[in-house]
Amino acid sequence: MKNKIILLVVVSLSLGGIFGCDKLIPGAKKKVEVVSAPAAYAIVPKGPIVAKVNNVSIGLDDLNEEIALYNANVPADRPELKIVSREQKINYLKNEAIRRILIYQHALDNGLDRNEEVRQALEKNKRDLMVLQDIKEMTKGITATSKEVEDYYNNYKEQLKEPEDRQVSEIVVGSEQAARDILIQLLQGADFATLARNNSQAPSAKDGGDLGFIQKGKKSAQFDAAAFADSLEVGRISNIFKTPEGYSIIRLEAKRGGKQKPLSEMWDDINRGLVFLKQQQVVEELIGKLSRDAKIDISEGEIK
Repeated sequence: MKNKIILLVVVSLSLGGIFGCDKLIPGAKKKVEVVSAPAAYAIVPKGPIVAKVNNVSIGLDDLNEEIALYNANVPADRPELKIVSREQKINYLKNEAIRRILIYQHALDNGLDRNEEVRQALEKNKRDLMVLQDIKEMTKGITATSKEVEDYYNNYKEQLKEPEDRQVSEIVVGSEQAARDILIQLLQGADFATLARNNSQAPSAKDGGDLGFIQKGKKSAQFDAAAFADSLEVGRISNIFKTPEGYSIIRLEAKRGGKQKPLSEMWDDINRGLVFLKQQQVVEELIGKLSRDAKIDISEGEIK
């Protein structure tokens, strides 16, 4: 998120173009010269010009980049907020990009480009952007080989499986003897849900012991060991086991998920992950070297 914020600042500034020439500051009796950005750092609009606001031009590529950043920050559950059509892009240009440049120009007229707080913020953003660009330059040639992707897949197949959900019903009682009596009734064909309603002390008793579909980690380790055992088949009941809630018996009602995706479906994700890890390693090695060569003083006592 921090990177996106920094990049959005840069895009916003890029839409601002060159700081301009002479501006008349409201209230002044004569024109004063607003300091222009050095020619070497003049920001040139990218792509065909889609709008001009006084002396500032907006390029199509600049507009599309800004819209892409906006779309990237739209919540996943609100896809309707994304800007995708030509008309939506035009509306964004008119109602966001142009309005921002008008305010930017007003800020220049008021001399805010010389404001110390603004200068400090720009310097900090420049520092962060240079860090990002340096990392990008250092890591741009890093790739993962086909063998590395295949080895990772083969070594971590189990962890790469889809999460498995199991629908489980439970009966929980306070003593081992009570659990044994219920287990005997179940083995003799008694209805699990009825016994759960009449005997279980768990909150699920009102639902006949049905917990619905759950994943590992939702209950105790003892429960997971019984409910997710490979030997427990759908429709079968477990042996008695002890949990923090009491003595339990469960029945497996259904399974879903837990499939192993083929390597072809996971290739891109594994490749991206391996490249990221290699990039992180390069960065960490550089930071380690720079740290050893640098003089770093930390005043922990000043941190409150």
